[in-house]
Amino acid sequence: MSEPRLDARAPGIWTVVLASSAGTIIEWYDFYLYGSLAVFFSTLFYPANDPTAAVLISVATFATGFVIRPFGAIVFGSLGDRLGRKHTFLLTLILMGISTTMVGFLPTYSSIGFVAPVALVLLRLVQGLAIGGEYGGAAVYVAEHAPENRRGFFTSFIQTTATVGFFVAILVVLACRLSLGEEAFRAWGWRIPFLLSAVLVLLSIYLRLKLSESPVFEQMRQAGKVSRAPVRESFGSGQGLRYALYALFGATAGLGCVWYTGQFYALYFLQSVLKVDFLTANICVAVALAIGTPLIVVSGALSDRIGRRPLIVTGLLLAAALYVPIYMGMAAATAVQNYVAVTALILAQLIFAALVYGPNAAFLVELFPARLRYTSLSLPYHIGTGIFGGFVPLISLSLVSYTGNIYSGLIYPIAVSVLTAIVNVFCLPKAAPAAASGEREAEPTAERQLA
Repeated sequence: MSEPRLDARAPGIWTVVLASSAGTIIEWYDFYLYGSLAVFFSTLFYPANDPTAAVLISVATFATGFVIRPFGAIVFGSLGDRLGRKHTFLLTLILMGISTTMVGFLPTYSSIGFVAPVALVLLRLVQGLAIGGEYGGAAVYVAEHAPENRRGFFTSFIQTTATVGFFVAILVVLACRLSLGEEAFRAWGWRIPFLLSAVLVLLSIYLRLKLSESPVFEQMRQAGKVSRAPVRESFGSGQGLRYALYALFGATAGLGCVWYTGQFYALYFLQSVLKVDFLTANICVAVALAIGTPLIVVSGALSDRIGRRPLIVTGLLLAAALYVPIYMGMAAATAVQNYVAVTALILAQLIFAALVYGPNAAFLVELFPARLRYTSLSLPYHIGTGIFGGFVPLISLSLVSYTGNIYSGLIYPIAVSVLTAIVNVFCLPKAAPAAASGEREAEPTAERQLA
């Protein structure tokens, strides 16, 4: 059985990329709205008698959405491998839209006391479940439509969605804050970005309803080769578990740390450690994101020519080597209010993230057989990015608070980046998981993975 291939010049592949990416952007927008407002939310949903503790608790609430993401990966990954890609990631979009819109209606701590943060945590958990099923579905869906020799390029558009979603979240928050003024934004204007989610989700649902099922999944269904127990088949054997662990410790753990350090931790570092005002810090990050995001597509396309591994490992090692001097430079530039330099240093971190992130969807898709892809890649992806990466702000800010050294928070992302690079280079399992099932077409594309 060979995977159907589409001509890259045909409009069909671009329709697939557009509809998949648009929905995933909206899901990341929803998920990261809280992240862009976490420091601000510490005064709305938590007691204000200890500002440092309130910020840490607010960031911890942000992290709860990441904790639940692996569970979403298992639930929706299994559905995607058993019932199909299209309907599964349509369901995740609806869940995300409902939970995010409800945050916009949530009373604050001053109105209902501790019920407010509890309700906020519960909604963050629903968001985490939804995003846990979204990424794998979108990545697999696009990859199964893309020509093999351009898989890195087309799937890199899915890789941009997290950054674009974060960028859009920052833009919407800034627009509301600037147009409404500080007092109105604090009183009620912060709700607008969350309520806007309802409109965006309806638009994305409309686009996704026009999509057909993945041709690879349809071919498997017609041949009676759809997995009946994808979770057990993916992780219940030694071979499948080895590949999942390789995906986690050889790709997604470092990916998560590099991505969240360059974007969220940079934002929190500016606001909480260097005491840059909310508006200036967000503008610096937004400008860097606008410049850096297209580099993800460049990296994905380049991986089709020179391989996935060289780019991923280079990005990880550059991050580990340069984080400390970059953050020292950010502190020095902030001291003299040189925010152009601050933006450039954030952009440097986004270049590292682009090198690691651009080829990653293709890298993961090519590790696993088609009948188990949704489940097999979703779990290590969301443990790596959701747990290892999502906890970067909390762990790093806690290290800064505990040690008093403003650069001690970089120890964690540096260590994970180095570990991931080592595992990626030296620990690739020798036998493809597809070999045991007879799905020879799903074996890793060795020349692209390892070149």
